[in-house]
Amino acid sequence: MDIFKAHALTAAGPATDILPVTPSDSTDLPIVASAIYVETGGTLSVVTVRNETRSIEVGDLSLLPVGVRSVRSAGTTATGIHALVIA
Repeated sequence: MDIFKAHALTAAGPATDILPVTPSDSTDLPIVASAIYVETGGTLSVVTVRNETRSIEVGDLSLLPVGVRSVRSAGTTATGIHALVIA
């Protein structure tokens, strides 16, 4: 039974998939993320949906509920990064 079939997708979620992220300074995520999940903490450098580059210190098993276009490799030390997407 698919409980999501009768519901419209919204930016509020829930996410419909979770994609592994390879940080890149030249490539955006294939789908804009509604949130980012990080397995191992460190610095996370992202470009938000407002085209702002932000560096954030995150702990292990962090969930950032912010729209993200890309995760930059320059400045990112966090690992195990995943994009939660709605598509």
